[in-house]
Amino acid sequence: MLIISDLDEDLDPGESRSQRSGRRKERRDECEEHEEGRGRVQRAIFQAYADLVDVLLMIIGTIGSVANGVALPLMTLIFGSLTNAFGNNQNDTSVLVHQVSKVAIKFVYLGAGAAVASYCEVTCWMIAGERQAARIRSLYLRAILRQDVPFLDLETTTGAVVGRMAGDTILIQDAIGEKVGKFQQLLSTFVGGFAVAFFKGWKLTLVMVATLPLLVFSFAALAAVMSKTSSKGQLAYAEAGTTVEQVVSAIRTVSSYTGENKSVQEYDRALAKAEKAGIMAGAASGLGIGFALMTMFLSYALAMWYGSILVADHGASGGSVISVVFAVLTGGSSLGQAAPCVSAFAAGKTAAYKMFEVIKRIPVIDASNIKGKVLNNLKGEIELCNIEFTYPTRPDVKIFEDLNLTIAAGTTVALVGESGSGKSTVVSLVERFYDPISGQVLVDGVDIRLLQLRWLRQQVGLVSQEPVLFGTSIWENIAYGKEDAKEEEIQAAAMLANASNFIRQMPEGFNTQVGERGIQLSGGQKQRVAIARAILKNPRILLLDEATSALDAESEKIVQEALEKVMVGRTTVVIAHRLTTIRSADLIAVIEHGVVVETGTHEELLSNPNGAYSQLVHLQQIYKHQDKDLGLKPELDTCVSDNFIHGDLQRSSDHSSSGARNIIVNSPRNSVTVAESAAVFRSGGQGEDGPQAAAKKIIRHADTSVFRLAALNKPELPLFIVGSIAAAANGTAFPVFGLLLSNVISSFYLPNKHKLRHDANFWSLMYVVLAVGIFIVAPAQSFSFGLIGQRLIRRLRRMTFDKVLRQEIAWFDVDENSSGAIGARLSTDAAAVKGMVGDTLSLIVQNIGTIVCGLTIAFVSNWQLALVILALVPLLGMQGFIQMKFMQGFSNDAKEAYQDASRVANDAISSIRTVSSFCAEEKVVRLYQKKCQKPLRSGICQGYLSGVALGFSNFVLFASYGLSFWFGARLVDQKKTSFSNVFRVFFAITMSAIGVSQAAGLSPDLTKVKIAVNSVFALLDRESKIDPLAKSGKTLKVVKGEVELQHISFTYPTRPTVPIFQDLSLTVHAGKTVALVGESGSGKSTIISLIERFYDPDSGQILIDGIDIKQFQVRWLRQQIGLVSQEPILFNTTIRENISYGRDDVVPNTEIEAASKVANAHKFITALPDGFNTTVGERGVQLSGGQKQRVAIARAIVKDPKILLLDEATSALDAESEHVVQEALDRVMVHRSTIVVAHRLSTIRNADVIAVVKNGTIVEQGKHAELMAKQGGAYSVLVMLHLSAT
Repeated sequence: MLIISDLDEDLDPGESRSQRSGRRKERRDECEEHEEGRGRVQRAIFQAYADLVDVLLMIIGTIGSVANGVALPLMTLIFGSLTNAFGNNQNDTSVLVHQVSKVAIKFVYLGAGAAVASYCEVTCWMIAGERQAARIRSLYLRAILRQDVPFLDLETTTGAVVGRMAGDTILIQDAIGEKVGKFQQLLSTFVGGFAVAFFKGWKLTLVMVATLPLLVFSFAALAAVMSKTSSKGQLAYAEAGTTVEQVVSAIRTVSSYTGENKSVQEYDRALAKAEKAGIMAGAASGLGIGFALMTMFLSYALAMWYGSILVADHGASGGSVISVVFAVLTGGSSLGQAAPCVSAFAAGKTAAYKMFEVIKRIPVIDASNIKGKVLNNLKGEIELCNIEFTYPTRPDVKIFEDLNLTIAAGTTVALVGESGSGKSTVVSLVERFYDPISGQVLVDGVDIRLLQLRWLRQQVGLVSQEPVLFGTSIWENIAYGKEDAKEEEIQAAAMLANASNFIRQMPEGFNTQVGERGIQLSGGQKQRVAIARAILKNPRILLLDEATSALDAESEKIVQEALEKVMVGRTTVVIAHRLTTIRSADLIAVIEHGVVVETGTHEELLSNPNGAYSQLVHLQQIYKHQDKDLGLKPELDTCVSDNFIHGDLQRSSDHSSSGARNIIVNSPRNSVTVAESAAVFRSGGQGEDGPQAAAKKIIRHADTSVFRLAALNKPELPLFIVGSIAAAANGTAFPVFGLLLSNVISSFYLPNKHKLRHDANFWSLMYVVLAVGIFIVAPAQSFSFGLIGQRLIRRLRRMTFDKVLRQEIAWFDVDENSSGAIGARLSTDAAAVKGMVGDTLSLIVQNIGTIVCGLTIAFVSNWQLALVILALVPLLGMQGFIQMKFMQGFSNDAKEAYQDASRVANDAISSIRTVSSFCAEEKVVRLYQKKCQKPLRSGICQGYLSGVALGFSNFVLFASYGLSFWFGARLVDQKKTSFSNVFRVFFAITMSAIGVSQAAGLSPDLTKVKIAVNSVFALLDRESKIDPLAKSGKTLKVVKGEVELQHISFTYPTRPTVPIFQDLSLTVHAGKTVALVGESGSGKSTIISLIERFYDPDSGQILIDGIDIKQFQVRWLRQQIGLVSQEPILFNTTIRENISYGRDDVVPNTEIEAASKVANAHKFITALPDGFNTTVGERGVQLSGGQKQRVAIARAIVKDPKILLLDEATSALDAESEHVVQEALDRVMVHRSTIVVAHRLSTIRNADVIAVVKNGTIVEQGKHAELMAKQGGAYSVLVMLHLSAT
């Protein structure tokens, strides 16, 4: 079971950083300045995140690591005895065989002990690392969800957080898992090696140790450089991750405004920074390793030379010299092998430092702090006293100056004012998302800063202007409102919110998956689920921020009645642009320029004709009179009685529940028939043959050759050749070293001292030549393959992201392709592939050089012994193959499961205000932990398998040593070979075996790489059904704008059994305006999606100027269309860049300013300190809803489209702004083909054609007057409902 330590108990409170201006540059500087703090990170991990089981595992793992580490030094003692047994008995072969046999059996015993020790080491450390990494992931998510909103505004983004959870935790796991065991093993080998060396020959050991400071210096410098470069690389990748999250989560906006190329270029710029850091790391690593190896070989030259003196002149045995040399060799080489561990620790500490900063940070506004007052009997009185406030991201822009407002308990207060006047800011202050700079927010006379924050938020119910749903079922979304809510409570809340009908009509009912950000539901359906969630919470204080703005007239009327029932006895703050919805409020407060300029009831405020409220009402009255002038006949108007309306609604309701197949409820992403079978789809609405299952099958069955991967590096072919030559040359170093060593050993047993010294001097000089060669080829190898790997990962990430953006919109509707999952996939898959090319491929070429050289020397020396030793190789190969096959399944499952977990984190962090408002932090963490359980179990299984595999490998290795020398002794006894040739064959093969064992040690990485490669190429090979970047297709020089939908039948790919349209036909003549009306969820937005070619119809045609849009180049087609959606999506960049987003050329400032004036955005933009250069924040969070919508409209205007699609384009605007923007849109619509979707019928009264969408087809169309003449017609009923609602 995963055990999560309590954050407050495990960590000392850190100093708050929320008041710092933060920003990325300063955080970058902080990372560089706090090296000392990083040095304590790894120790902190063990202290804070290891429970009793982990401690026990780490203790056993440490014992295993130490025992495994001393196996090699012990082997050097056995080897020295073996050398003496051969060398001293050359003339008496029968004694030689007996002595060698006695020593050889010791290898078997040592192998058995090493097998047990290595099993304990690998298994325990891998499991401990897996468990702690899972705990850190959860703690980091909990800490992020705990942070206050100002911190999230200033310090981080959703993409960066998800990137850290997906990528940085892997680096941390590396730094606290098996790499720790490996490092302990190598340290034990180092200590044991030098202990044996000093014991067997202290003089020779001291001579060799003289070179040690140089080795230490080279590795210390290497670690410092690697740490610095890895920090820069991680920052760059976090930036890239932010781009992915932003783009994929807003894919419809990106596609509509043909921003794919811009997005890829922005992503590539971030990758370029990471590439530069990676190349520097490769160069530094190569120089460090090259210098270390040269130092090591020079030390052997010195040792052999001085050893020959000791043998010739001081009576030392050859076996003692060899024991000392081997002991120092194993001890010294363990330092070289520790380089990857040091690198992993450096990367892990850099990653951990950033994560632990957040984990240790105690926010100023801390929802997890249980201190603070809890009021036993909350009345709900709210007071804002002398409030002064600025947003942390724009400290120079004052939102409120001395704002005062009192809301009596149990009353309803409506806030009105222009868009951007600060109405929603009042809600944020009451929810305590922010604290005022000065002044107080009081609840029942108590400053809310003194109240327990979690308790406070439990008393407040919030329904926002843009409803946020999580990527789970409708049931789970509503249940966020209350812990352990009962079934009847959830159903009652849904019924009260007028959500029951459309939910029941869905195949899965309450279990229907809503998709990422609720994308499978229409705007009205999302809003009703959000209202149900707030109703379930049963709060004392209710905050309604444009709660009914997304609803059609019928739904708005019913939901408004429901809200009015809920508001009884509760303190309610209502924000609405439509003044009709708040006229019955107990108090209306008008906010202007940061202060409350007027308060009073509707009648009191209207008594002052020059007051701010009266002017706002006057603007609304213009609309009301326009509504009255819609063409209703007096006699028809008078018959709009309650009886008529309710009777019609009742009939509609009865009809809907009757089960007729042609009754449809549909949405931009989802639709259902009433009589659909219950045999339906739980996850996103598909069964085994659905898109999600297909996606899994692609990844599971794809088996891509590594050669195809190498082909991507074709531009680096010359570099690959240079690197391969260097790697192969580097690979020959150890077999050549063995050859030189066997010759030196032979010389130690020469009876002639002069001849002994002469031969030893020559072979020592050869060591110097070998050392110089290594210093040349090792850096060349590391730099070449490092550069190849970095260029590949950049190229591969760019290609993959480019391919992602080429996919049709339906592909993104599948759960596996959410923004969080794609971000995690790009991060982990590309990194694994880079490891394959940058590290593994280099090692493979090096090992080929090792094996070829080693086998050549072995077979030339003695083919019989070479064959015997070689016969043992299949044992190692079989073991590696079985392990790889087992691991492939586990790794694949774990990878998919972590993508699920990433989606949970992505949903929560991007919707942090909703999570905070509903106190759902722990619920999100529990869901995340649940998603992490599967990969945790897989990781533990992998630990057991890896331990068994390494243990078996070690036993085979040591046992083969014993067998080799025993068989060699038999051959010497039979006069078939010589003592020196036995050692030549042995060293040649064993040095090659070291290379092979290094490759086998990479098998866990290789299986992950294979899966990652298959995953990447499965995506790269996928042909998009609607490719927005394809060059093929027609383009027209002149576009008139004639749009025709002919006999359209359509179902959403995620719900293929649920028809949306059946034989729908509609014509929009060039330059004319067609208005689409109908109930919320009737399919109006789906028509827009089809014209934008987000989807293709199942049958029928969509024509523009008489040509099927499937024949057009998709990018060109979308450039002719301007879309303004119901929920505007802006990118985390400047207002200027957002407005010019739809254009590929450089847009002149004059055009941008002109568009902003037309959209009524110029005034508020120029009032900001940075004007058009103001950054809007993630998803435009720094702007109000109305401000965002105006920027979105300006963006559409700059695009200058031939066809304009307005999907509730003015729904988020206040009366004044709506009036001005509507006039602007009217001007923009001239001579353009325009399709308008609106719930407010007054906004489309002048349309050339009004089409009523119902039951999957157009049931009525014509001019307003014509349709109103049809008594009881669909349109006239909608108008009546609209009028009764207003």
